[in-house]
Amino acid sequence: MAKFFDEITPELKEFIEAQKIFFVATAAADGRINLSPKGLADTFKVMDNKRVLWLNLTGSGNETAAHLLQNNRITVMFCSFEGKPLILRLYGTAKMYHERDKGFQDNIHLFPEIPGTRQIVDMTIESVQTSCGYAVPFMDFKEERQQLNSWAEKQGRERIENYWKEKNTKSIDGLETKILGD
Repeated sequence: MAKFFDEITPELKEFIEAQKIFFVATAAADGRINLSPKGLADTFKVMDNKRVLWLNLTGSGNETAAHLLQNNRITVMFCSFEGKPLILRLYGTAKMYHERDKGFQDNIHLFPEIPGTRQIVDMTIESVQTSCGYAVPFMDFKEERQQLNSWAEKQGRERIENYWKEKNTKSIDGLETKILGD
Protein backbone atom coordinates (compact mmCIF):
# COMPACT_ATOMS: atom_id res chain seq x y z
CA MET A 1 0.00 0.00 0.00
CA ALA A 2 1.47 3.36 -1.02
CA LYS A 3 2.08 6.00 1.64
CA PHE A 4 3.06 9.64 1.18
CA PHE A 5 5.24 11.72 3.48
CA ASP A 6 6.18 15.40 3.45
CA GLU A 7 9.80 14.60 4.24
CA ILE A 8 12.42 11.90 4.67
CA THR A 9 11.83 10.25 8.04
CA PRO A 10 14.72 8.82 10.10
CA GLU A 11 13.66 5.28 9.08
CA LEU A 12 13.61 6.21 5.38
CA LYS A 13 16.99 7.92 5.72
CA GLU A 14 18.39 4.66 7.11
CA PHE A 15 16.88 2.76 4.17
CA ILE A 16 18.37 5.22 1.63
CA GLU A 17 21.82 4.99 3.19
CA ALA A 18 21.78 1.19 2.97
CA GLN A 19 21.06 1.09 -0.79
CA LYS A 20 23.74 0.37 -3.39
CA ILE A 21 21.85 1.81 -6.38
CA PHE A 22 19.26 4.48 -7.10
CA PHE A 23 17.46 5.68 -10.21
CA VAL A 24 17.00 9.28 -11.39
CA ALA A 25 14.21 10.40 -13.74
CA THR A 26 14.02 13.80 -15.47
CA ALA A 27 12.36 15.25 -18.56
CA ALA A 28 12.41 18.48 -20.51
CA ALA A 29 9.16 19.86 -21.98
CA ASP A 30 9.80 17.93 -25.20
CA GLY A 31 11.94 14.98 -26.13
CA ARG A 32 12.84 11.85 -24.27
CA ILE A 33 12.28 11.13 -20.61
CA ASN A 34 15.56 10.08 -19.04
CA LEU A 35 15.86 7.36 -16.40
CA SER A 36 19.40 6.69 -15.18
CA PRO A 37 20.80 4.18 -12.70
CA LYS A 38 23.35 5.63 -10.28
CA GLY A 39 25.69 3.98 -7.84
CA LEU A 40 29.09 3.86 -6.15
CA ALA A 41 29.49 4.07 -2.41
CA ASP A 42 29.06 7.41 -0.66
CA THR A 43 27.84 9.30 -3.74
CA PHE A 44 24.35 10.00 -2.31
CA LYS A 45 23.91 12.13 0.82
CA VAL A 46 20.77 12.90 2.82
CA MET A 47 21.50 16.42 4.04
CA ASP A 48 18.29 16.80 6.05
CA ASN A 49 14.66 15.69 5.83
CA LYS A 50 13.99 17.90 2.77
CA ARG A 51 17.31 17.92 0.89
CA VAL A 52 19.63 15.38 -0.74
CA LEU A 53 22.82 15.70 -2.79
CA TRP A 54 24.59 13.27 -5.08
CA LEU A 55 27.79 13.20 -7.00
CA ASN A 56 27.14 12.95 -10.73
CA LEU A 57 29.96 11.14 -12.52
CA THR A 58 31.08 11.29 -16.14
CA GLY A 59 28.92 9.13 -18.35
CA SER A 60 28.05 8.55 -21.97
CA GLY A 61 25.43 11.30 -21.80
CA ASN A 62 24.50 14.22 -19.58
CA GLU A 63 20.72 14.12 -19.78
CA THR A 64 20.01 15.04 -16.16
CA ALA A 65 21.97 18.29 -16.47
CA ALA A 66 20.21 19.26 -19.72
CA HIS A 67 16.78 18.45 -18.35
CA LEU A 68 17.29 20.34 -15.10
CA LEU A 69 18.16 23.49 -17.07
CA GLN A 70 14.84 23.16 -18.94
CA ASN A 71 12.61 21.78 -16.19
CA ASN A 72 13.89 21.30 -12.67
CA ARG A 73 11.43 18.53 -11.70
CA ILE A 74 13.05 15.26 -10.72
CA THR A 75 12.22 11.88 -9.21
CA VAL A 76 14.70 9.61 -7.44
CA MET A 77 13.78 5.99 -6.75
CA PHE A 78 15.32 3.36 -4.48
CA CYS A 79 14.33 -0.35 -4.47
CA SER A 80 15.03 -2.90 -1.82
CA PHE A 81 16.68 -5.94 -3.41
CA GLU A 82 17.29 -7.63 -0.05
CA GLY A 83 15.42 -7.77 3.24
CA LYS A 84 12.01 -6.16 3.59
CA PRO A 85 10.40 -5.23 0.24
CA LEU A 86 10.18 -1.48 -0.27
CA ILE A 87 10.18 1.06 -3.08
CA LEU A 88 10.94 4.65 -2.10
CA ARG A 89 10.46 7.65 -4.38
CA LEU A 90 11.66 11.19 -3.71
CA TYR A 91 9.79 13.85 -5.69
CA GLY A 92 11.04 17.39 -5.98
CA THR A 93 13.13 19.93 -7.80
CA ALA A 94 16.86 20.05 -8.32
CA LYS A 95 19.73 22.13 -9.55
CA MET A 96 23.05 21.06 -10.96
CA TYR A 97 26.35 22.43 -9.69
CA HIS A 98 29.41 22.34 -11.92
CA GLU A 99 33.00 22.65 -10.66
CA ARG A 100 32.94 26.41 -11.34
CA ASP A 101 29.88 26.91 -9.09
CA LYS A 102 29.95 27.88 -5.43
CA GLY A 103 27.47 25.08 -4.66
CA PHE A 104 29.96 22.55 -6.00
CA GLN A 105 32.85 24.02 -4.03
CA ASP A 106 30.75 24.20 -0.84
CA ASN A 107 29.73 20.53 -1.05
CA ILE A 108 32.45 18.53 -2.79
CA HIS A 109 34.14 17.78 0.55
CA LEU A 110 31.12 15.63 1.48
CA PHE A 111 32.02 13.04 -1.14
CA PRO A 112 34.96 10.73 -1.74
CA GLU A 113 37.45 11.84 -4.38
CA ILE A 114 36.35 10.00 -7.51
CA PRO A 115 38.03 10.43 -10.89
CA GLY A 116 35.58 11.68 -13.51
CA THR A 117 33.47 13.66 -11.04
CA ARG A 118 31.30 15.87 -13.22
CA GLN A 119 28.64 17.66 -11.14
CA ILE A 120 26.74 17.70 -7.87
CA VAL A 121 22.96 17.50 -7.95
CA ASP A 122 21.13 19.35 -5.16
CA MET A 123 17.52 18.18 -4.73
CA THR A 124 14.80 19.77 -2.63
CA ILE A 125 12.21 17.21 -1.54
CA GLU A 126 8.54 18.09 -2.07
CA SER A 127 7.11 14.68 -1.21
CA VAL A 128 8.19 11.13 -0.47
CA GLN A 129 6.30 7.98 -1.43
CA THR A 130 6.77 4.42 -0.28
CA SER A 131 5.17 1.36 -1.82
CA CYS A 132 5.41 -2.35 -1.23
CA GLY A 133 7.92 -3.62 -3.78
CA TYR A 134 6.48 -7.13 -3.52
CA ALA A 135 7.34 -7.88 -7.16
CA VAL A 136 10.96 -6.63 -6.95
CA PRO A 137 13.24 -9.69 -6.95
CA PHE A 138 15.85 -10.52 -4.34
CA MET A 139 19.36 -9.83 -5.59
CA ASP A 140 22.64 -10.15 -3.75
CA PHE A 141 25.17 -7.35 -3.88
CA LYS A 142 28.50 -8.73 -5.03
CA GLU A 143 30.77 -5.68 -5.32
CA GLU A 144 31.09 -2.20 -6.81
CA ARG A 145 32.14 -2.08 -10.45
CA GLN A 146 35.50 -0.37 -10.88
CA GLN A 147 35.39 0.21 -14.65
CA LEU A 148 34.26 3.86 -14.46
CA ASN A 149 36.97 4.79 -11.97
CA SER A 150 39.62 2.89 -13.93
CA TRP A 151 38.54 4.49 -17.20
CA ALA A 152 38.54 8.01 -15.70
CA GLU A 153 41.94 7.54 -14.04
CA LYS A 154 43.41 6.33 -17.33
CA GLN A 155 41.97 9.33 -19.21
CA GLY A 156 43.32 12.04 -16.91
CA ARG A 157 41.76 15.46 -16.52
CA GLU A 158 42.49 16.83 -20.00
CA ARG A 159 41.05 13.82 -21.82
CA ILE A 160 38.00 13.82 -19.52
CA GLU A 161 37.33 17.46 -20.43
CA ASN A 162 37.70 16.57 -24.12
CA TYR A 163 35.23 13.74 -23.59
CA TRP A 164 32.80 16.22 -22.00
CA LYS A 165 33.18 18.48 -25.08
CA GLU A 166 32.44 15.57 -27.41
CA LYS A 167 29.77 13.67 -25.45
CA ASN A 168 28.39 15.78 -22.59
CA THR A 169 27.68 19.33 -23.87
CA LYS A 170 24.29 18.44 -25.38
CA SER A 171 21.61 15.93 -24.51
CA ILE A 172 20.50 13.28 -26.97
CA ASP A 173 17.67 15.68 -27.89
CA GLY A 174 20.15 18.54 -28.53
CA LEU A 175 19.59 20.45 -25.27
CA GLU A 176 22.51 22.33 -23.73
CA THR A 177 24.03 20.98 -20.50
CA LYS A 178 26.31 23.94 -19.62
CA ILE A 179 29.04 21.50 -18.53
CA LEU A 180 31.70 23.81 -19.95
CA GLY A 181 30.00 27.09 -19.02
CA ASP A 182 27.70 29.42 -20.91
